[in-house]
Amino acid sequence: MKQIELFTDGSCKGNPGPGGWGALLRMGRHEKELSGSDPETTNNRMEMTAVIRGLSALIEPCQVDIYTDSKYVIDGITKWVHGWKKRGWVNASKKPVKNAELWHDLIEAVARHQIEWHWVKGHSGHPENERVDALANAAADRALVDEG
Repeated sequence: MKQIELFTDGSCKGNPGPGGWGALLRMGRHEKELSGSDPETTNNRMEMTAVIRGLSALIEPCQVDIYTDSKYVIDGITKWVHGWKKRGWVNASKKPVKNAELWHDLIEAVARHQIEWHWVKGHSGHPENERVDALANAAADRALVDEG
């Protein structure tokens, strides 16, 4: 099974507002950058989208080390999702889970792979995190320009 590193980040100009996401896939010396934007979104949605799109770019099941500065994504997929499923996609406050459609997409994307989650502190000089942050911000800036 191929060993992949996936670095992800999301950005939003206003929350909600125009947003962008960035992902960096690495296998050995080979790298691929991905990014995209949404004219009206939230930061959490962009963080989730970065992981989903990064995993979706893999054409076969892999061992994936995912590096993100989003505790929302990590806690959601490793802890909260189990309770949401049991409660019929209602959170502990008995309200519908926000971003449920993206959580379903993320569950599906993760299921194909062996995943190891790694939290990195954002804006702390981590080279790959800074790189995907720049990709996400550039994509958000493009969405902002497209809106204006």
